Amino acid sequence: MHVIAVGLNYRTAPVEVRERFSFTDSDMPQALQELKRTKSVLEGVILATCNRTEIYVVVDRLNMCEYYIRSFMEKWFGVPREEFTSHLYMYEDKQAIDHLFRVACGLDSMVLGETQILGQVRSAFLLSQNLNGTGTWFNMLFKQAITLSKRAHSETAIGENAVSVSYAAVELGKRIFGSFNGKRVLILGAGKMSELTAKHLSGGGAEEVLVANRTFGRAQELASKFDGVPCTMQEAFQRLKDIDILISSTGSEGYVITASQVANSMKMRPDRPLFMIDIAVPRDIDPSIGDLENVFLYDIDDLEGIVESNMEMRRTESIKIEVMIEEELKLFDEWIETLGVKPVIRALQEKSSSIHESTMDSLFNKLPELDERQRKIIRRLTKSIVNQMMHDPINRVKEMAGEKGGAEALKTFTQIFALEEQLDAQMDVDCEKDSSQEVQDVQENILSLLDKAPLSLVSG
Repeated sequence: MHVIAVGLNYRTAPVEVRERFSFTDSDMPQALQELKRTKSVLEGVILATCNRTEIYVVVDRLNMCEYYIRSFMEKWFGVPREEFTSHLYMYEDKQAIDHLFRVACGLDSMVLGETQILGQVRSAFLLSQNLNGTGTWFNMLFKQAITLSKRAHSETAIGENAVSVSYAAVELGKRIFGSFNGKRVLILGAGKMSELTAKHLSGGGAEEVLVANRTFGRAQELASKFDGVPCTMQEAFQRLKDIDILISSTGSEGYVITASQVANSMKMRPDRPLFMIDIAVPRDIDPSIGDLENVFLYDIDDLEGIVESNMEMRRTESIKIEVMIEEELKLFDEWIETLGVKPVIRALQEKSSSIHESTMDSLFNKLPELDERQRKIIRRLTKSIVNQMMHDPINRVKEMAGEKGGAEALKTFTQIFALEEQLDAQMDVDCEKDSSQEVQDVQENILSLLDKAPLSLVSG
């Protein structure tokens, strides 16, 4: 068995490519069923976010599996493979497992250490599990990835400190005021940066959040999303004397807030500090305002310095998670080793059962005078003896399989008990199942071709 990860993300594909390979929530169940029907695929999970589309599969053989996955993508999205192959990455076995662990922990995210991806990985796994798309391998692997991610965020500071300019602006305000309780906030501008800032501010306990924009309709639209109060730019300037925190991002040419405006408003609010953040480029706020008493002015360069410092802290924390991932890789590898013991145990049980049955048949042929009750007692007692004899060897081989050199120990165990015949029989049964599936695939392909053929050809 092999674990494969195939996908594209924000590093390998621009958004105009990624958007062509996005799965909708309504399509996902059918997509998972189609994936599971793909040749060689035994288990499958599809992880689809705005920044990545990844297909994780367990396959019974590596040969041609990448071709089959590409064919699935080509068929599902209706995009010729030559248009997306250069954007794909593919990881096998340990690399694929390592990649999943890194993704779940937020180490492969655009924003290092973000936690949203954990919920997305969990949802992707649970959906596939509910549709019987996962089995022994992925039930173990994805649960391990989810547990690892939770541990990574609880035992390190990877998710702490602002790593976006808008969030850094809000965090800086908290540092100065302690909290937003009872504070009045004014947001100038209704663009993306202003919206992100308002989002981070919402729920922070501010007494009032004013939103001003040159287009009043846009101010109303943004304010409605976060229980804010819309106002005109003129009204905003008149309210400067009441504001505790001002965050500006209008995209205007020239200064929107002048030194004289702020100086006049500060005269009407003695001993009350004013915290101003200018995240616009070009700047909205006259930098000389920062020289006024009780005014704390920060621009985007100040915030980006904070963000970079915080990112460096996250990168340091990510090293700790890398160590955790190495530990989990070893644990999963050890777990895989123990999977090899199951067929061996089954072979031992089948052989002991076969010997027991043939011995009983021989005994009863020699003692025909035994009635049915006596035969049942003898059968039960001898079966108990066999089970007790097998108990310790089975427990010991389980332990050996999980230890270093487990594969060699299983081989020796197989030879000692001469289980080759039983294992070969198991393999023959599995091969028959695979052959049956291949025949079914061929039949489906023939029917598909007949459906597409002209009626005159089909009817002869």
